[in-house]
Amino acid sequence: MSNNFYKDEYMPKVNKIGKLTGVLGVILAFSPAIALAVVYGILPKPAALLTAFISGVSAFGVLWFVEPISYYPVLGTAGTYMAFLSGNISNMRVPCASMAQVAADVEPGTEQGSIIATLGMAVSIIINVSVLTIGAILGTSVLSMLPATVKTALNYLLPALFGALMVQFGIKMVKHSLIMLVIAFALYFAIGIGLFNWLPGASNWLGTLGCVFISIAVGFATMSNNTKKKA
Repeated sequence: MSNNFYKDEYMPKVNKIGKLTGVLGVILAFSPAIALAVVYGILPKPAALLTAFISGVSAFGVLWFVEPISYYPVLGTAGTYMAFLSGNISNMRVPCASMAQVAADVEPGTEQGSIIATLGMAVSIIINVSVLTIGAILGTSVLSMLPATVKTALNYLLPALFGALMVQFGIKMVKHSLIMLVIAFALYFAIGIGLFNWLPGASNWLGTLGCVFISIAVGFATMSNNTKKKA
């Protein structure tokens, strides 16, 4: 019964609401530019618009494919809609979704994991908006009072957060994690010495993209080996 509810009722509503809010988000994002064009007649030159678009695609275009593929197994369908509408995906949404799944002892990629990730992200968005509102008002004055060493240490918050997440999931998948740790070090070392300089902007996207798809391949290989051993 629960499976039928999830697939027949929950998921169609998630997709309907997700697509609607996504379209509304796009409209709201472009509304200032539309207002300037319609009300004040201010329009960018096509050449400048094309240049800005090409610059944006060169810098971030690959993330349009990498991030949905990378984050979907953890976030699920509803979580993916919420994450890409609210932002702060890598530094807040994914960690909150992952920690919620760990706390609830559910597996990522399952129906239970998807629902728990959605709840964790919903809480993170509410708290995030509240904190950002306070931070936008008081943040500059508070940061200016902090010692320089503390400000420098804040730059390490995100690596520390992902390190903690790696340990949490690494305990469950020790062999997979060790293999990927070696591969990631090797890949980033190769990128660092310029082995992939012939690829445009490789230092910005190749590490993440390579690790994601190699991890998928390692997962399939591990799963196949386990299946053969059980048989």
